[in-house]
Amino acid sequence: MSTLGNKVVIITGGARGLGAEAARQAVAAGARVVVADVLEEDGAALVAELGEAGRFARLDVTSEEDWNRVVGFAVAEFGRLDGLVNNAGISTGSLLEAESVEHFRRVLEVNLVGVFIGMKSVIPALKEAGGGSIVNISSAAGLMGMAFTGSYGASKWGVRGLSKIGSVELGTDRIRVNSVHPGMTYTPMTAVTGIRQGEGNYPNTPMGRVGEAPEIASAVVFLLSDAASYITGAELAVDGGWTTGPTMKYITGQ
Repeated sequence: MSTLGNKVVIITGGARGLGAEAARQAVAAGARVVVADVLEEDGAALVAELGEAGRFARLDVTSEEDWNRVVGFAVAEFGRLDGLVNNAGISTGSLLEAESVEHFRRVLEVNLVGVFIGMKSVIPALKEAGGGSIVNISSAAGLMGMAFTGSYGASKWGVRGLSKIGSVELGTDRIRVNSVHPGMTYTPMTAVTGIRQGEGNYPNTPMGRVGEAPEIASAVVFLLSDAASYITGAELAVDGGWTTGPTMKYITGQ
């Protein structure tokens, strides 16, 4: 069972979408959660929903000062820190030749440097707690080459690699580091692309549909929990089989 009894977790980008669903499921599993985001109104509304097990902290993931403040806040409010979900990120798409250098750098700053600062910032508190779990949200675009994902894909490949390095360096401290690789998932961030929910609306995947935030969040909660106590350095694709290979309809032409 993926239970998180009394564990304390920081979730970045936690005010809406996948982050908010991960916060809900973590609290339902027994955790206390610090929702960290730049979206203050959405974050406040979510922690009101979560009740006494939730707190909100404003966090710009590119700021080391913000990170140190949020980690200190989590420990001050709940007495310890057991986990981190690095979920905050920018979704973007353009051809390599069309993307500006400034935009490329900005995406890497949020999606990759922000993950690095977060991992670095929580390590002392996790060691103090005797270990813990870091879950870094990468992407299917961090498992395969995808057109129109120059900066985004590069950042997510980087998150994948950084997770591997963290798992090796931190294993003896009983800090597990894993990456989750969602496929196309319906969230407020992706809804603007025109994707639709329901069966048959995403034929690129063997399962023929987009994912839903609760499906990704349940994988995150599992990796945070002691049910995953011997899992570190893993890449968990939650993508309806997208990165596994083409659909049978594509292969057979039906």
